[in-house]
Amino acid sequence: MRAGIRAIAADAEASFRGPRLLWRADPWDGWRATSPMKNVYVGAAGVILALAELRDRGLAETRLDLPALALRTLELFRARPDFQRGLALPDPPVAGLLTGETGILLVAWRLAPGPELEDRIHELVRANVDNEAEDVMWGAPGTLVAARELLGRTGAPRWRDACRETADALLARRGADGLWVQRLYGDEFRGLGTAHGLVGNVQALRPALDDERRRALERDAAAILARTAFVEAGLANWPYFERPDLAGADGQIRLQWCCGAPGVVCAAADYLDEELLLAAAELVWRAGPHGGEKGSSICHGTAGNGYALLETFERTQDGRWLDRARRFAVHALARVERARTERGRGRHSLWTGDPGVALFAADCLAARARYPLFDS
Repeated sequence: MRAGIRAIAADAEASFRGPRLLWRADPWDGWRATSPMKNVYVGAAGVILALAELRDRGLAETRLDLPALALRTLELFRARPDFQRGLALPDPPVAGLLTGETGILLVAWRLAPGPELEDRIHELVRANVDNEAEDVMWGAPGTLVAARELLGRTGAPRWRDACRETADALLARRGADGLWVQRLYGDEFRGLGTAHGLVGNVQALRPALDDERRRALERDAAAILARTAFVEAGLANWPYFERPDLAGADGQIRLQWCCGAPGVVCAAADYLDEELLLAAAELVWRAGPHGGEKGSSICHGTAGNGYALLETFERTQDGRWLDRARRFAVHALARVERARTERGRGRHSLWTGDPGVALFAADCLAARARYPLFDS
């Protein structure tokens, strides 16, 4: 596992194309967007964040000047934002944590703290309070994550106020059924998952609430997850949003971090009914690693599913789940190596590529679940 992590970091360094071109985007990651990709989700900021984490944990070395690269990535994004063309984006798109400027700023601030970066993050957090996306990718839940991190690292009163303002607004917009309405890409839906839905929003909110409101929110969310779960033969999964059948409109049943049981376990492991938690984790294990179409990533691949096994270990302290998570990590690292050989290059993005797999393997070595950004 350590060798696989080092290989991913070394490939990222060797594949760096310079301060103007950064890393080459995979066609899926750069679809309808401006190359190079800069954001945290599929762009350079995510790669920089992963390399910094691996370096700080003593698992990989890099000769790249990561603080300077983070600032350069911010400059490039401001000059040419990498939003997908032809999509109806939520307003304001620039504030998005995973897809906008906020995530890039957060990475830059962590590596090269400065008042101008902090002021701009604060400006975007405040501007994003009423974003209609209502998710962690674009909306206020995502910028709440950023505000929480700045509060934890600085203790400044303005960050406490920003967290309170965002949390209060989010809770006020929750529907009578306990869900939020996501208005995204021209659609409206009440999501259940991490990237666009209930458990992602609750995960962002929990640390920003007082104990009474946090416990009430957790109870409500646990009841919704119990109501919406599909349970069969001791296994459990969830659809993208509440519906009478598990398959989506395309007929697929998804089992990944961004949609389905792995993401629910990752975000809700602390408060989810334990029987339901174990049924969901068992499904992840029995289904096994993803195939070539989904790959190894932390978003919709093997590493993301493996995080659910790691979270289950943290909740239960049953070493069987740690062993299973580590088996997923070994498989994911081997698939990354094989894909790199077949393609002639790695896939350089945090959520959909190789660096996220390296962070998952690092967490398996440490026997702790720290899903990037959201568990930091």
